[in-house]
Amino acid sequence: MRLSREEVQHIALLARLGIDEADLEKFREQLSNILENFEILQRVDTTGVPPTSHPVALTNVLRDDVVAPSFSTTEILANAPQEEDGCFRVRAVLE
Repeated sequence: MRLSREEVQHIALLARLGIDEADLEKFREQLSNILENFEILQRVDTTGVPPTSHPVALTNVLRDDVVAPSFSTTEILANAPQEEDGCFRVRAVLE
């Protein structure tokens, strides 16, 4: 499918692209080639091919969450330079 200059200008307008006259012919050729490739793909026989969302079957590779014992608040705050009301006290960054 060959696009005309007017069609490329219309596409550029819809995409809010400013295309000067020097680039218009280049984009016309490139967009026409892309559409021709899609026409070729349309002719491929895909009967019997199930639709897929991804060509490679993916599985979750993360481990299951397991509840494990944790440190107490006292142990965590033991190494804190400053502590206030059971929380880390840090210097204010924003005024």
